Amino acid sequence: MVFVWIGLGLLLRRSVMPGTAFARLNRLIVWVPLPATILLALHALRWDPSYWVPISMAWIVFLAAAALFWAAGRRFGWSSGTVGALILTAGLGNTSFLGFPLLRALYGDRAIPVAVLTDQPGSFLVLSTLGLLAASFFSSGRTTASAVLERMARFPPLWALVLAIVLRPFAWPLPVEAVLRLGARLLIPLALVSVGGALSFDRTHLQRERKALTWGLVYKLLAAPAALLLFYVYALGHRGEAVRITLLEAAMGPMITGSIVAIDYGLNPELCSLLVGAGVPLCLISVPLWSRFLGLLGI
Repeated sequence: MVFVWIGLGLLLRRSVMPGTAFARLNRLIVWVPLPATILLALHALRWDPSYWVPISMAWIVFLAAAALFWAAGRRFGWSSGTVGALILTAGLGNTSFLGFPLLRALYGDRAIPVAVLTDQPGSFLVLSTLGLLAASFFSSGRTTASAVLERMARFPPLWALVLAIVLRPFAWPLPVEAVLRLGARLLIPLALVSVGGALSFDRTHLQRERKALTWGLVYKLLAAPAALLLFYVYALGHRGEAVRITLLEAAMGPMITGSIVAIDYGLNPELCSLLVGAGVPLCLISVPLWSRFLGLLGI
């Protein structure tokens, strides 16, 4: 069904739905299904010391990507736009629109609370803080602290995160829970249709951006999760479901929202589209393989 919904999004983009329609779809997802999912997943979550792992994942991956792509850019003479595009897109994972559906398909609803931790205090906060600063730096623009805070305050899933934590001592009234569950059920199909609508692959751009594209995909799909596996499991000795879900979220394809921010700042739009267009289909194969590999390792 993951492939079916993504295929439907791709078909709609090529036939009847313009890009502006998908922008409105993304806004709908951010305002309704994603907050509903967060409210349900985090409201009853009992804190476990291992949960610092999913929260820290996106910060580690982004900072490592910034160091790696900065060094690679100097080595290969890449423009600042190319380096910025790699950091914003390949330095962040598609932990919600793609991560939630894939993890639910692999492990069921029990994976969602940990996935939310990788996404909200993880990927979203990184994009809203370090991501905006990086976009500003590589585009020679200016981003103030007030602009970053304003962007965060206008993001409904962040409201849901705070509300879920504040209301944890209280049970949801049955009608409220029913409405939230209905909204949460919309997340999977709508998010995957949105992912399909965002896919783009141009052969001319591929030839020009092949080296940078390869670096970005290898880092995001292979190197980043492999490095975190060594760090979390073998260096620090952490195991269990929270660590496994975190590693799979680290292996998700490049972040669509990160690519949108990079494009808005003029950071190599062609490379951003290629990273998402190639990374999403590839991770539909690589993430299940990572899941099988982690199972073989007993993680």
